[in-house]
Amino acid sequence: MKTSLIALLLPAAASARFIEANEAKVLPPVDALLEDYSAPSRYLVEISPGVTEWVTEDEKWLLRRHGVRFMDITEHTDLGTLHAHTKKATTVFPRKVQLQSEVHPMLGNLSKDLMKEHLEKFTSFHTRYYKSDYGRQSSEWLLQTVQDTIKEAGADEYGVKAEHFKHSWGQNSVIATIPGKSNSTVVIGAHQDSINLWLPSVLPAPGADDDGSGTVTILEAFRVLLTSKDVIAGNASNTIEFHWYSAEEGGLLGSQAIFKEYEKQGRDVKAMLQQDMTGYVQGTLDAGKPESVGVITDYVDPSLTDFIKKVIEEYCEIPWVETKCGYACSDHASASKAGYPSAFVIESTFGDSDQKIHSTDDLIKYLSFDHMLQHARMTLSLVYELGFTDFKKLEKEQEPMGEL
Repeated sequence: MKTSLIALLLPAAASARFIEANEAKVLPPVDALLEDYSAPSRYLVEISPGVTEWVTEDEKWLLRRHGVRFMDITEHTDLGTLHAHTKKATTVFPRKVQLQSEVHPMLGNLSKDLMKEHLEKFTSFHTRYYKSDYGRQSSEWLLQTVQDTIKEAGADEYGVKAEHFKHSWGQNSVIATIPGKSNSTVVIGAHQDSINLWLPSVLPAPGADDDGSGTVTILEAFRVLLTSKDVIAGNASNTIEFHWYSAEEGGLLGSQAIFKEYEKQGRDVKAMLQQDMTGYVQGTLDAGKPESVGVITDYVDPSLTDFIKKVIEEYCEIPWVETKCGYACSDHASASKAGYPSAFVIESTFGDSDQKIHSTDDLIKYLSFDHMLQHARMTLSLVYELGFTDFKKLEKEQEPMGEL
């Protein structure tokens, strides 16, 4: 007889604490919380490729508290199958970085102060739980901030825009688009929601590192990218998009919805990079290891990952280190499932990453903005290099020679 994963976890859950110390003192007004009670009472989650289980909402959080990552595929069982009959061309990435003269001058414009200012505001919401009204409010603030960034750069006059990708649960994803010479697209992503796994609808979830850090890191890279006249004027070879996903903590819901739509439309996404947790370095230092950028190597595109390593070597001031995070550990998994090359870079090895996430203690005071700056350097450099990459030319160069 098959034993469900939930059944195996229940004994451990029975002895686990339910509310963190002192959390009852900081409960929000009941009318500030919006739950979607019309949602189905059970959800189909995929915990590894092809392995699924029906769970309740509470069982979702039980899985997460025990370190089990998953995709909630209840409404997305067809992700990755919409164009299964069409063989996608393999993306060929550059063998080396080549735009140093353009990129290096831009790196000095990245601002730790702006990242801190944005993160202070972003963590001031009681929670960014995707079903809460606070989550809706934080998403509205984020969209307005991205739109203000575009306007301040004068990029709106060239067709650069940001808008919500709307979801039924209230907190919408945000997509910023910089048109290029082609519709082939390079995507940079982070997730905007936060969660307290002990009582998501009520308890605080500042989410400074998870994933406030990634959110403001790519926002700063986006701001500096818009200082390039070539970029905002549409001279990049490819369209560039920055995504801030909703409901990652609920099972990659926002990113699945987006990439399902892209797959349905036949969108040509050449590369997608996820930045989820970019600010915590103390665990690495306490372990006696050198500060480094964690490059995920499982469930990612190997060629894109190899190119990211080259970007780090050229444009960052610290080295990379390989690490693994398992199945569906962040939104890049949605892109991969839709058939798009994706990669994930994190603050350290997975074992040395922030252990205070998903609680009231995921706070700014534990983060290093110097470390976040390194992630911003990598993000800006990667998106500029790939934005101006002629993928068609690379693919032709890789075509095998015909027989003579």
